[in-house]
Amino acid sequence: MFLQPPCYSGTECLRARRSPSSSSNGITIPVKKNLSFLSDSLLPCFSFPGGDDWARGGAISPVFARPFAGEERILQSKSKFATAATVQEDKTMAASQDDVDHLPIYKLDPDLEKFKDHFSYRMKRYLDQKCSIEKNEGSLEEFSKGYLKYGINTNKDATVYREWAPAAQEAQLIGDFNDWNGANHQMEKDKFGVWSIKIDHVKGKPAIPHNSRVKFRFRHGGVWVDRIPAWIRYATVDASKFGAPYDGVHWDPPASERYMFKHPRPSKPVAPRIYEAHVGMSGEKPAVSTYREFADNVLPRIRANNYNTVQLMAVMEHSYYASFGYHVTNFFAVSSRSGTPEDLKYLVDKAHSLGLRVLMDVVHSHASNNVTDGLNGYDVGQSTQESYFHTGDRGYHKLWDSRLFNYANWEVLRFLLSNLRYLMDEFMFDGFRFDGVTSMLYHHHGINVGFTGNYKEYFSLDTDVDAVVYMMLANHLMHKILPEATVVAEDVSGMPVLCRPVDEGGVGFDYRLAMAIPDRWIDYLKNKEDSEWSMGEIAHTLTNRRYTEKCIAYAESHDQSIVGDKTIAFLLMDKEMYTGMSDLQPASPTIDRGIALQKMIHFITMALGGDGYLNFMGNEYMNAFDQAMNALDEEFSFLSSPKQIVSDMNEEKKVIVFERGDLVFVFNFHPKNTYDGYKVGCDLPGKYRVALDSDAFVFGGHGRVGHDVDHFTSPEGVPGVPETNFNNRPNSFKVLSPPRTCVAYYRVDEEAETTGAGKTSPEIIDVDATTLKTPTATTEACEERESTEDVSGKKGRKFGRQSSDKSTK
Repeated sequence: MFLQPPCYSGTECLRARRSPSSSSNGITIPVKKNLSFLSDSLLPCFSFPGGDDWARGGAISPVFARPFAGEERILQSKSKFATAATVQEDKTMAASQDDVDHLPIYKLDPDLEKFKDHFSYRMKRYLDQKCSIEKNEGSLEEFSKGYLKYGINTNKDATVYREWAPAAQEAQLIGDFNDWNGANHQMEKDKFGVWSIKIDHVKGKPAIPHNSRVKFRFRHGGVWVDRIPAWIRYATVDASKFGAPYDGVHWDPPASERYMFKHPRPSKPVAPRIYEAHVGMSGEKPAVSTYREFADNVLPRIRANNYNTVQLMAVMEHSYYASFGYHVTNFFAVSSRSGTPEDLKYLVDKAHSLGLRVLMDVVHSHASNNVTDGLNGYDVGQSTQESYFHTGDRGYHKLWDSRLFNYANWEVLRFLLSNLRYLMDEFMFDGFRFDGVTSMLYHHHGINVGFTGNYKEYFSLDTDVDAVVYMMLANHLMHKILPEATVVAEDVSGMPVLCRPVDEGGVGFDYRLAMAIPDRWIDYLKNKEDSEWSMGEIAHTLTNRRYTEKCIAYAESHDQSIVGDKTIAFLLMDKEMYTGMSDLQPASPTIDRGIALQKMIHFITMALGGDGYLNFMGNEYMNAFDQAMNALDEEFSFLSSPKQIVSDMNEEKKVIVFERGDLVFVFNFHPKNTYDGYKVGCDLPGKYRVALDSDAFVFGGHGRVGHDVDHFTSPEGVPGVPETNFNNRPNSFKVLSPPRTCVAYYRVDEEAETTGAGKTSPEIIDVDATTLKTPTATTEACEERESTEDVSGKKGRKFGRQSSDKSTK
């Protein structure tokens, strides 16, 4: 048994987090502590001209700047013992103690060096495990092809079935093929606890037909039990029988029925714009939707709204539908409620044909507690060395009522790594969202633990190094198989270097979910009046992330929308959405406020909250604005820009001004006040125009901002001397800012405008035609232009957002 060395004191950093067991509004409000950590370029640099006023909620205008000077030097640092994990050659890694003691993460964050014992220990554990796998299995890649050896596989002359069940004393394969009598199909056990049987073909055909039911029957302590094979690729239930158990189904369709992929994977985007969806809940009918219905009816709308990635939840088979796919019973089987494995392949291929990458919500943090149809059925009281799970309290999650894996077990590693490989190879998934990473990282699973940012909370005996090593192996494997894979971690703790490459000493994820952001919005919408909203608190929550680790920002996901809470739209408007949104009468004050804040909350989350953006299915009910936000990033790539500067957080006027990439954003959260001639700081001099306006008629707004107005900058102070500038910005221009509106401005390339070359005004936004009416007297600002191209599966009509005279006054 491996024990971690003790860890030493660390610097506390400025972060806000929540415990996974806390309520949705259980925010930990951060306090300023040792700010020397901020100088290491890991968090945005903060300048607080108002001293401690921010902590007291005073009205100040600090600068939040994501430093990018020196970024190239930092990101080029490599470890001595390996090239980047994504391009490593397949050979045994051997590292000296000196190599392990000089990890590149210490250059990124010198405070991590105080925990060198911890990092050296876990890196050595990772290298030892990887070398052992390579020595005994050939390579990590071969090790991850376990699905070609375990479970039921058909070769030229026979069908072979293997199952790891060391606690079994006898074993049989039963099913429709032998009338559920295993007397003639006894299995043999090897020294590693693997049972196997080879069944010759009958008259040239497999003895176990495709789409026939099978189970693994074994004896332990004089009792025979039937279980679904752990590596089964399909499982079904007779829905006509109440309480009927699931059956394992041998899935091996003939070539004529096997789906063949036609389209290559799309390239990895510089910034993912993710549409999170639950296939079964995606239809309009009161029934479970299918993979093919989703592919044909929903994917084109996702593409039309300018998303570049789809994230699917509830794909892995789960017998309890209300678990939303998080109590997995059969890890290699896709949910049969929505169709067959071939139907899911059709969905992924259709997405690829539309230029959409597909991520899958993978659950390796725990397993269903079910016995008859789940992996837990293989636990019959044996030791943890002979089980998928830990024994006793360590093997049980008391809040989730589920089993916890023993990640140090050889066959558990084979099972989980092969699960990832199978999903990537067989279904062409482009990556994964790892669920419940916080539970995996710590022995306490985050239960009743609040993370304050003290490094001792992350690197101590509470850290589950077995699980960390598994995730390092998994990330190395996924990026080796598919260098452009996208792997996202759901972690609420904020563990440092979770999203740094494995060869640097990190865990290897590409992104982490910015989980504090939705909690902040829920807290405000439930507990604060509009006048109590703090601009500084909002900006801090959105920018509070480790600089060299990328985040996916979101205002709401399935956690908020369907798991025991409400969507933001319902928190804002609730039942009045059913009575106050008629086209036949003006919107009520509740609806007017709700529509305005719905747009503002999602837009500022996208623009300021991270390096990618996620929206959950159904929350794009305002399709035009949702599409326009994504189109804006497509045009200006602000999500991937390292330039992020918040220059104004005016508590009295309820205004936030910031720059992201080449754009300047102005958010006015005041419920009543319009500011004519509001001064906005910016970096570059020149002429600015409206790029996106939430108040435009086409987005259900009032058309108060002129889109044909040129905003010319004025110089501020002494060039190169920030303290003499306006809000530390060298230039400024003035704008009209109505209440509850957000406007993005872009700098006009006047030379390109003159020559007709280069980036021009993005005044044409493609809008899903199914969501918009033909322009009327109240929407005369929208000049309709019919597209002459084939828009099947692409985008709808084009609407110019030119302002009428009325809207510019």
